[in-house]
Amino acid sequence: MNMKFRIGNIDISHNTPARIICEIGINHDGNIDKAIALADAAIKSGAEILKHQTHIADEEMSIEAKKIIPSNANVSIYDIINKCSLSEKNEIKLQKYIKSKKKIFISTPFSFAAVDRLVKMNTPAFKVGSGECNNYPLLKYICKFKKPIIMSTGMNLINDIAKSINILKKAKVPFVVLHCTNIYPTPSNLIKIDTITELKKRFPNILIGYSDHHNTINACLSAMSLGACLIEKHFVLSKKNKGPDVSSSMDPKDLKNLIEMSKIIHHFRGVKTEISKLEKNTSKFAFSSVVTKCEIKKDELFSLKNITLKRPSGGEFGPKQFSKLLGKKAKVNIKKNVQIKSKMLK
Repeated sequence: MNMKFRIGNIDISHNTPARIICEIGINHDGNIDKAIALADAAIKSGAEILKHQTHIADEEMSIEAKKIIPSNANVSIYDIINKCSLSEKNEIKLQKYIKSKKKIFISTPFSFAAVDRLVKMNTPAFKVGSGECNNYPLLKYICKFKKPIIMSTGMNLINDIAKSINILKKAKVPFVVLHCTNIYPTPSNLIKIDTITELKKRFPNILIGYSDHHNTINACLSAMSLGACLIEKHFVLSKKNKGPDVSSSMDPKDLKNLIEMSKIIHHFRGVKTEISKLEKNTSKFAFSSVVTKCEIKKDELFSLKNITLKRPSGGEFGPKQFSKLLGKKAKVNIKKNVQIKSKMLK
């Protein structure tokens, strides 16, 4: 069972508040100073886990990528990634800065070379992006290093996701699976948040989280309420900035709210298996007992005309016994508007 997951000193499970992964991604535009500023703002807003994207353009993309223009950009995906990549030296600098603040740096590799770089950097976990969810050779290579894995599942249906999960299980690495829709930003009607519930049913012994690309944190809150144990969302200093991922990013205020709400929603969750003492106190005046609607004479039959249910509880007969009293005889004269006792019955 893969119900325990740990990154550094942080435990992730369905029994704790949802942890937030703050995705710096490529919002730094390839500028190390901007990357550090993003990390610093995220840390000040409460981030514990900060995620980067390790891009080595020519290792992850062929020449055809120069012809593909994403829907949220006006230049090719190759040009975007090439411009927004950090060199190995600068990525190490970013990692060292985050570690100096006693926070956790992880990253998404998009190529075998990127995996090797992150292994050399001794990152404590790998994030597998949605595009690599079905890249089985790369996924198997990542598994070789026996580090915890967080895998997004955008653009894949459950039967395809199952194949990747089997690879992770066979490798015996700890992992979390994130529901995701890869549209930037994702329209509300395409979030399909109930997929989290479906994934939990299909894979009951693994941890399920959510990677978000909506333009608010609302979908993240919905995911938490369904039991997502891990939330990943892009981070930007200001939503007024420009960039391919800005439209689906949270700002420092959003991040603070998300962290606070993860704790609140965790307290809301749970399945009711017993009535609490406090609720039992309420039931004393909220529940009803069987009472007389009018004066009832000795030997008169109880009927819908002469008995009813009224607050409070505490009488010998409540709603569950009401129908059983119908047709019974009164043993004595009974006053109007009093609770019926067993000694009053023949």
